Amino acid sequence: MRNSFTTRARLMSGGAMTVVALLAFGTLAHAQTAPSPQDDDATTVDEIVVTGIRASIANSIAAKARNTSIVEVISAEDIGKLPDVSIAESLARLPGLTAQRLDGRSQAISIRGLGPDFTTALLNGREQVTTGDNRGVEFDQYPSELLSGVTVYKTPDAQLIGQGLGGTVDLQTVRPLAYGRSALAMNYRYEQNDIGALNSGTTDTGNRYSISFIDQFADDTIGVAFGYAHITSPYQSERYNSWGYPTGPANALVLGGVKPYVMSSELERDGFMGVVEWKPNDRFHSTIDAFYSKFDNTQVLRGIEFPLWWGGSSGNCGTPQVQTATCRPGPVLRPGATVENGLITAGTFDNVKGVIRNDVNTRDSEITSLGWNTTFAANDDWTFELDLNYSKVERTDIVLETYSGTGRDIAGALDTLDFRLDGNGVPRFTSRLNYADPNLIRITSPQGWGGDIVPGGQDGYLNSPTVSDEIKAVRFSGRRELHQSPFTAIEYGANISEREKSFVSDEFFLAAPGDTTVIPTQFLLNPTALDYLGIPAVISYDALGLVNSGFFARTRNPNSDVISKNWAVTEKVNTFWVKADIDHNLFGLPLTGNVGLQLIDTDQTSTGFAATGSGTGTLTVPLEGGDEYIEILPSANFILEVGEDQFLRFAVARTLARPRLDDMRASQTFNFNVQNNNALARPDVNSPWSGGGGNPELRPYIANVIDLSFEKYFANRQGYFALAGFHKELETYVYNRGQVFDFTGFPSGGVRPVINQGLVFAPDNGDGGYIQGIEFSMSVPFEIVHPWLDGFGMQFSASSTTSEVTPNRNEPPTALPGLSETVANLTVYYEKDGFQARISDRYRSDFLGEVAGFGNGRTLRNVAEENVVDAQIGYEFQSGPLEGASILFQVNNLTDEPFSTYNAGDERQVIDYQQYGRTFLAGINYRF
Repeated sequence: MRNSFTTRARLMSGGAMTVVALLAFGTLAHAQTAPSPQDDDATTVDEIVVTGIRASIANSIAAKARNTSIVEVISAEDIGKLPDVSIAESLARLPGLTAQRLDGRSQAISIRGLGPDFTTALLNGREQVTTGDNRGVEFDQYPSELLSGVTVYKTPDAQLIGQGLGGTVDLQTVRPLAYGRSALAMNYRYEQNDIGALNSGTTDTGNRYSISFIDQFADDTIGVAFGYAHITSPYQSERYNSWGYPTGPANALVLGGVKPYVMSSELERDGFMGVVEWKPNDRFHSTIDAFYSKFDNTQVLRGIEFPLWWGGSSGNCGTPQVQTATCRPGPVLRPGATVENGLITAGTFDNVKGVIRNDVNTRDSEITSLGWNTTFAANDDWTFELDLNYSKVERTDIVLETYSGTGRDIAGALDTLDFRLDGNGVPRFTSRLNYADPNLIRITSPQGWGGDIVPGGQDGYLNSPTVSDEIKAVRFSGRRELHQSPFTAIEYGANISEREKSFVSDEFFLAAPGDTTVIPTQFLLNPTALDYLGIPAVISYDALGLVNSGFFARTRNPNSDVISKNWAVTEKVNTFWVKADIDHNLFGLPLTGNVGLQLIDTDQTSTGFAATGSGTGTLTVPLEGGDEYIEILPSANFILEVGEDQFLRFAVARTLARPRLDDMRASQTFNFNVQNNNALARPDVNSPWSGGGGNPELRPYIANVIDLSFEKYFANRQGYFALAGFHKELETYVYNRGQVFDFTGFPSGGVRPVINQGLVFAPDNGDGGYIQGIEFSMSVPFEIVHPWLDGFGMQFSASSTTSEVTPNRNEPPTALPGLSETVANLTVYYEKDGFQARISDRYRSDFLGEVAGFGNGRTLRNVAEENVVDAQIGYEFQSGPLEGASILFQVNNLTDEPFSTYNAGDERQVIDYQQYGRTFLAGINYRF
């Protein structure tokens, strides 16, 4: 930190979903990617009526070929034909893109190895708010049925607002005047998960339906489009989690503890989209569009937590430790455990005190996005554009834990557990106690956790954070046709935006009435089986119902670590740009493209709290800080047509990604150590002051980028292959490290500080690094090989990426979080005479991923490689009374691919292992 922030008063693609969106706006959209307000010409494709998989692929190829930037495109049919809850699955199949699964569904997108923090999402060319804690868009908020296309920009141009370091994803809704005809479409799908409803009171079946309408009026000068999409989707998982692997007997690694669950969830989402266009003549065009999504997700998790090697004893225990009225001995591993290559894979623990968990996680979020775009051609040479937009998110979570067991802290029966690790690193236990017996298992605090706040220990914990995110922006641009070579037009403009995002943490300790409380019968449910773990069943009850009934007394968590989670960040970003289009001959070869630059003026501020201590001794200090800066981002895209339908593309640019919003928070924790308060105290060595938190003066990630690609199109642009390479030289990267901070005015317990400076461990701009890679992609209709193969085709892409950043000069370089060195996608399809079939496989190698850790906080873990396979078969009636109708059957996660994370680069040290099962869908749709 360059300066301390001030204190107030000086004291936070291929795949298989077929019919659903055949009848939705995805299917209704014309063959092109719908044009975004900032780039109508670059993305427009001649109107083609989409009739199937092959047509949609051709449309995407045409849009890719015509764009002046290096892009990947999904057409309406691509989205509508995939087995996807949202567009995230479709995006994950594009060359150079991949997704991280959350609870079995794709949510966060990585472009060229850079995680979601480095990707910007737009809707119709406008930057969008995010439901997550940071900038990364959770794409499962956007129903594929309500989108006409997606363009992923791998290289920017000067007029692209919100360009990301990894890339920019522009989601597009349909334009009814461009569609050019009236249509009404409806669809319905039924789905079921084959793993079954794992928790009492949950379901394994769901449904999806949508309706869409497009029409034109007043001699085709007014167009309207409306759409509604609903989904109720269950998903299940068997989830194992390890505390970690400390060193045990004979220097072998041993289980520190485990926390396995079965999870049953239900995702309910309602999406609405509306567009009204008015084009009374060729010179004036005005469009108003609106998007709304309400997203509710409820997860029920039931299982048992076993403290093992890290269990520890409680009470007044002597040596040897024996259970008495005042002592609960810690778990002991019996001699003779099985050791394989330095890891204990089988054995027996005595003195185990299990904590039965009945937990609930919910998320309720709403996205509203509004835009009004107007273009006016003053004459044949001058065109002006004005765009007003607004988007907002309101999100509320509930993260609820409730505990039960044989007795409070030192009281109650202990268990003896045999265990053996299977081939996936998941233990299978044999227990002696019946954890489903309501006479044995009561609501209590078996381990006495939280005893410093709740006497005897907490019986649960309630965390209910809220997030608010709002963007207001206005954009103005002008374009002047030059009618000369090499520059054919010049465009300039400004985008003025303001973003406000806040995070409020609301956390409570829960206490039941009495040391051990019988579970009220009205909330008691059938036991939940943990067969995959070897535990026959655990007691189950309606945890959220208990909380809402007032059963638990709540005590607000007053500790400093909770207070420092709260933050608000405001960004005022003014972007000015100029861009010149190129149309020229270079040595007799056609050369097109553009050159330009952006000037970005940023004013950022954050408010929050500094806090220290715990309980009634917690002290807080209001904080505020920020920074102002200007960045200049030049860019150039050149396309040289070296032969018929052969293009050599070259792009250079300077790009940025704004830091994570929680990294920019003013909030922090701090501490004053009286023992270091002496005349020899130094701010960077032994100051009495220390702390940790965010940095509101944080600057963006910056990279200089070079891209080179060769594209060959064939079969009348029904197919292509491309080879691309890129290099991103990172000027700066954000790391957590010690920085000198001025603690003047902070409370020091009545002691006069000899020095007011000390180290705060917080995010800071450090040295950069690089990321580079190559990408190969192809789309081949097999009829070009032989006429007998008419209807068959294949899409394939693969990328290899490497990266290196150095957090500290004295430490070895590391790879970027979120980077899979190898990503590959393969889709094989057949479509002819109304019959459609395809199977898709997407692969990503292991990577460092972001997962929810202790206290629902952000944790980085090694994620194992995975192959996810989806399949679809369907038929569309070509004539007769059923013309316009189609049916389908599809399977998601055909091979039941698990999600697994591991510790310290050792795949044997499994931290998370989640099995989701397969999801089967059957549906019908009809288009008028």
